[in-house]
Amino acid sequence: MNKNSTLLITALAPMIWGSSYIVSTQFLINLSPLTISFFRAVPAGLLLLILVRELPKGIWIPRMFLLGALNFSIFWSLLFFAAHRLPGGVAAILGALQPFIVIFAARYFLGSPIRIWSLVAVLAGFIGVALLILTPDASLNFSGVVAGLLGSVSMALGTVLSRKWHPPVSSLTFTAWQLTAGGLLLLPFLLLNPSELTEITTRNIWGLAYLGLVGGAITYVIWLRGVKLIHPSAVSILGFLSPTTATLLGWLLLEEVLSGIQITGILIILSSVFWGQYTLREKSPA
Repeated sequence: MNKNSTLLITALAPMIWGSSYIVSTQFLINLSPLTISFFRAVPAGLLLLILVRELPKGIWIPRMFLLGALNFSIFWSLLFFAAHRLPGGVAAILGALQPFIVIFAARYFLGSPIRIWSLVAVLAGFIGVALLILTPDASLNFSGVVAGLLGSVSMALGTVLSRKWHPPVSSLTFTAWQLTAGGLLLLPFLLLNPSELTEITTRNIWGLAYLGLVGGAITYVIWLRGVKLIHPSAVSILGFLSPTTATLLGWLLLEEVLSGIQITGILIILSSVFWGQYTLREKSPA
C-alpha cells in the first residue's frame, strides 16, 4: 500500500473523532469526563486483548502505561472536561494546537528537521479552524481552556512517543496494550465516585459503545498504524479534519448555521492538510 492510500485511511480516524463532540454533549452530558474515559478505554482494550492474545513484557510494560496515559487517560479526560465547559468549536481550536507541538516534539525526540513550510501549513490550518469557531455565541471558560491546552500537549507527546516506542507487534496489539493501560490508570479515580455508575442510562451505553468501539478501538488502530508508517508531523496535521467534521455534523444533524466565514475556514483547512502532506512527510531515501 502506497503512502497516499495510507494517508487516506489514516484520515478516517480524525474524521470519526469529529463526531465525539456531538456524542459527548448529546449522549453523555450527565457523566463525568473520568467515567466516560474509563468506559471508552477499558471495554475496547480488553476486547482487543482477547483478539490478539498477547501482553507486553519487560520495558514495554511501563512504556505502555505512559503511552496509555498520554494518548487516552489524560487526553480523553481533559478532552471531555473541555467539551463540557466549552462550545465544541472552541474545544476544537485548542486541539488544533497539536500539530505545532508535534513538530517541535518530533525535533526533540526523533531528531526530525523543522521546515519553514511545514510551520506555514500548520499555521494555515490553525487559522482555518479559528474561522470555523469564531462565531458571536462562542464563549470561553478558563478551566475548559486550560484542560484543552493540556490535552493537546498530552496527545501530541503521545503521538510522537508512539513512533519512537513502537514495539515489534501489530498496530492492533499496540492499540490493545495502550487502551487497556490507559483505562486501568483511571480505575482508582472511578472508584472514588462509585455512585455515578448507578446513573448510567441506556442512552449513555449507546454513546459509550460508539466512542469505545468506533471512536476508540477502530480509529486508534488506524491512527497508530499511520504514525508507524508516516512521520508523526504529517499524521498530526490530519487532526484538522476533526473540527471540520464536527462543524459539518453540527450543520447536518443539529441544524446549526454554516456561515461564509466558516466555509472559508473549511477550504483553508483542506488546503493546509493537502499542502502539509508534501512539507511534513518524510523524504524517501534515494
